[in-house]
Amino acid sequence: MRKYLAAIGQIDTTDGWEHCMTTAERFVDEAASAGAKLIAFPENFSQYSGGHTPAEPLENSPTLDRMARKAKEHGIWILCGSIFAPAPDGRSYNTSILLNPEGERVGRYEKLHLFDVTLPSGDTRRESKHVCPGDHMTVADTELGKLGMSVCYDVRFPELYRHMAIAGAQILLVPAMFSQETGRSHWETLVRARAIENTCYVIAPNQFGGRFGAWGQSMIVDPWGRILAEIPEGEGLALAEIDLDRLDEVRTSLPCLANRRSDVYGDI
Repeated sequence: MRKYLAAIGQIDTTDGWEHCMTTAERFVDEAASAGAKLIAFPENFSQYSGGHTPAEPLENSPTLDRMARKAKEHGIWILCGSIFAPAPDGRSYNTSILLNPEGERVGRYEKLHLFDVTLPSGDTRRESKHVCPGDHMTVADTELGKLGMSVCYDVRFPELYRHMAIAGAQILLVPAMFSQETGRSHWETLVRARAIENTCYVIAPNQFGGRFGAWGQSMIVDPWGRILAEIPEGEGLALAEIDLDRLDEVRTSLPCLANRRSDVYGDI
């Protein structure tokens, strides 16, 4: 499929799991009615953002089961931005799941880079207290193109996205929960940079609101770095066209991947 509509759903998780799920289901209905073939949701899209949420076993996850039913109902791809899944050491994996139109899980990625920081405001975050890092990249080969999976803080590590681009990724998925502070200063710049430097589409749904004041500004960016769709704030849905022929044109006119000097600095 060389050309299709993709959607992003921006969710405020403050009001709990049932609100998140009914909102996500409504956005799937609306996206499918508009002709979208893919809808992407933010990091922890079904879970209250005010604190750590108990993990859902992947084999019996109420969140994934409800999304799978919607995928099958509409014949649509769904990126379940991330949920917490049990890790062997008692912590959780921050896990992103890609569902195909039959509701099958065809892509799984555990967040590699954990948000252990002290912000300029003095606010300290230690994601590693509750979350175990993953140990692999995921590029899902689908009828929509090759989709490189990541989560939130990963977007600050360009080497991950270059790895995925070299592995064939055409569309980079960045579900996130960027805060107001970091979102205001860095979110748009980082998302557009990952698109430009790798000549990829980037689909970046971000949470809005919640206890941590998630920034929002979910967006879809093309390989030239243009913002094709954006949700500045609040809950909402936006759509944009993904055109893989356009991607090929950009890669032909600006062959950055082909012009790499791996003989000098190594083959990532």
